[in-house]
Amino acid sequence: MSGQTITIISVIAVTATITVLLRAFPFLLFSSGRKCPPVITYIGKVLSPAAIAMLVVYCLCSEYRGRSLADGGWGLPELIASVTVIALHWWKKNPLLSIITGTAVYMLLVQCIFS
Repeated sequence: MSGQTITIISVIAVTATITVLLRAFPFLLFSSGRKCPPVITYIGKVLSPAAIAMLVVYCLCSEYRGRSLADGGWGLPELIASVTVIALHWWKKNPLLSIITGTAVYMLLVQCIFS
């Protein structure tokens, strides 16, 4: 085997080992019947929605950085797709359906209507 192949295998092995250990750590830490500290419970409830909100704000804001409102159609496809996702999720309570439909609506608007 060449040196590059050994390096690649080593990187994959180290990455896989660290991933398994990180995923097993909470089970090892709290498996003896110990209760989770309140801060861990709070982070578990808040972190996922906070990360999603941050990604939404980043995606919606970074798309139009440096563009003026006079360019036309500013944010309209994103607004329509976002409202579609919110309304569909509120109605059906199905995240996968909401995301797929919102993506399809956005792509249809961007590719066919606002192109």
